Amino acid sequence: MPETRRLDPATEWTEFTATQDDWDAAPPQLLTSMFSQLVLIRAFEELVLQLAGEGLVHGPAHSSIGQEGGAVGSCIALTTHDTVNGSHRGHHQFLAKVLTHLHPDGLDPTKTWPDDVRAVLLRTLREICGLEGGFSHGRGGSMHLQWLEAGAIGTNAIVGGGVPLAAGSAWAHRNAAADAVTVTYFGDGAINIGSTLETFNLAAAWSLPICFFVENNQYAVATHVSEVTGEPRLSGRGPGFGIRSWKVDGMDPLAVHLAMWEALDHMRSGLGPTLIEADVYRYFHQNGPFPGSAFRYRSKEEETEWRERDPLDNTAGHLRRRGLLGDRDVEEAVARTRALMSELASTILEPKPNGKPRERQIKPAEWPDPGFVDEGVRSDLSELADLRFTDTEDHADRLEQVKFIDAVAGVMRRRMETDPRIVVLGEDIHRLNGGTNGATRGLKESFPDRVLGTPISENAFTGLAGGLAMDGRFRPVIEFMYADFMWVAADQLFNQIGKARHMFGGTGAVPLVLRSKIAMGTGYGSQHSMDPAGIFATAPGWRVVAPSTPFDYVGLMNTALACDDPVVVLEHVDLYSSSGPGIADDWDYHLPLGRAAVRRRGSELTVLSYLTMLRHVLDAVSEVGTDAEVIDLRWLDRASLDWETIEASVRKTGRVLIAEQGARGTSYGGWLADEIQRRLFDWLDAPVHRITGGEASPSISKVLERAAFAGTDQVVTMLHEIAGE
Repeated sequence: MPETRRLDPATEWTEFTATQDDWDAAPPQLLTSMFSQLVLIRAFEELVLQLAGEGLVHGPAHSSIGQEGGAVGSCIALTTHDTVNGSHRGHHQFLAKVLTHLHPDGLDPTKTWPDDVRAVLLRTLREICGLEGGFSHGRGGSMHLQWLEAGAIGTNAIVGGGVPLAAGSAWAHRNAAADAVTVTYFGDGAINIGSTLETFNLAAAWSLPICFFVENNQYAVATHVSEVTGEPRLSGRGPGFGIRSWKVDGMDPLAVHLAMWEALDHMRSGLGPTLIEADVYRYFHQNGPFPGSAFRYRSKEEETEWRERDPLDNTAGHLRRRGLLGDRDVEEAVARTRALMSELASTILEPKPNGKPRERQIKPAEWPDPGFVDEGVRSDLSELADLRFTDTEDHADRLEQVKFIDAVAGVMRRRMETDPRIVVLGEDIHRLNGGTNGATRGLKESFPDRVLGTPISENAFTGLAGGLAMDGRFRPVIEFMYADFMWVAADQLFNQIGKARHMFGGTGAVPLVLRSKIAMGTGYGSQHSMDPAGIFATAPGWRVVAPSTPFDYVGLMNTALACDDPVVVLEHVDLYSSSGPGIADDWDYHLPLGRAAVRRRGSELTVLSYLTMLRHVLDAVSEVGTDAEVIDLRWLDRASLDWETIEASVRKTGRVLIAEQGARGTSYGGWLADEIQRRLFDWLDAPVHRITGGEASPSISKVLERAAFAGTDQVVTMLHEIAGE
């Protein structure tokens, strides 16, 4: 018989219960402050549900009524410098953090609520209703609440989407030598999401000061946790990743608070992440003012049992028992709070003209200006105002043949020497003498704490980098080994990083650079060969740059790193081994953002291309003898495209060819051709011509792979067709 022995996790997992002795020992100010927050949050949520019932909240109203104990018990232990983010059901998390920020010494429920409390509740209500006076001018609404001043770094509508971002905030705290921690709130649904589990592993591996706070409200919409999870004690996930974990009754705010203090001591002592599972219960359905029993997935008996453990009533009962508040004090605090909510509603509402009695509408002056709709998708580029831009014509006497990969590694080394905010992260970048292509050669030895070799978990480390960028103390540079892996991290790239500035009001910087290579022709097949330019060009928020020479790489990367927008820097595997014009001893110049390069002058045809396809175009033009003007676009996104250069060329030639290597379906040239024909129709003598690869992704067979993407032969054929030959 084989020998067996029991294996125990390397870290503790405990269930935490507060006793009456704990309630008796708790400081009176703590309990009255908890009660104050519970009363304010409960009444605020009741107001939101009332307005939702009247059709005055556009979009969902995910009520947290019943769950307030977890948020209040945990947030009241935090400082302003600690950061939190949360889920789509995040009003209570946001308000608990904000109220603690405004009044760290607590709120007295026997007194009139302070003006700053009224102001922040009104501002929150305006945001939830989509109004100009909200934190994000109404863009974020109910599910995207952010107030950086208070350490509330943003609730999130994507289940599990905010967890990797919180890890970035925690990394920033630790590496800025701050004593702060991050708490990320999510539910029983998000704990089964890959990005959440990836972040557990990353946080534990890097010993980050982050608390994963699981509000287990038993139901993901209408599906009970026991139906979809083999171990419904969700805090059991923590020890599997080496994370110290607690399970606590979330209907008991003091129990949550005491557990949080233990977790804070663990994190502030540098011992790594923690996980707290708080069992809570939302009294209403996933969205709106009806109980779950109305939809028949919960029984009225179950709802009654949970309501009998109400965190507000529970706390009020202990205050009465200890003689800290009387019945009249509690009743007056509740009445005063409801009166405040009525006042807030009257501030933004008015009677509906010609409506029924008591019908209301939002006051017209409260709405944002429709002209604000696209403001703040990207930076206004004022951060580049002090840069001195140059280009090849300024350095004709200094240009020499330089290896492309040396430019990649050299400029990053120089920027890391001069800017301590830059952090580089990706898979294997700290090994193999600079990663799989040598792009980070020597950086780990020179900057050991700022070159981070990551697990194979693109969602987690991309989100962590996004959180770093939004924190503002660091400038992350991500390396994706292959561009196809962007799909793995699509939520973080497109739902989070790309949308963050606009979604939260249009002013927050997101200084992040994503480097990745296009590997067509290497035999790596369908899942390692894509050109993502067309995807990113249609995604709001991103800037896209495609350097084709060593000189361009240095200048464009420097500009990308100075920009406060997320920038994807596309590289082509064929370029790594090539040499081209560059300056061997200068890593500090900047090329202008939004400036293309005319690589060949001509008068009969304008050819637009980028990256290695540019070489195929130039070879084909030379072979055919076409009098073509060849433009290297450099910047590919909508906001940065050089329309001045394109228009001047089209006015001269009257004809356009867009040439790219990649697949037809995700083509960059598709949208560009449409834009050219709309903008420059009066100067076109023929429809815009396009060269792309085939419909299918490149496959492994050398012959089939070569047939899948465009090259010199396809350009030659097209040039003959355009010439009518």
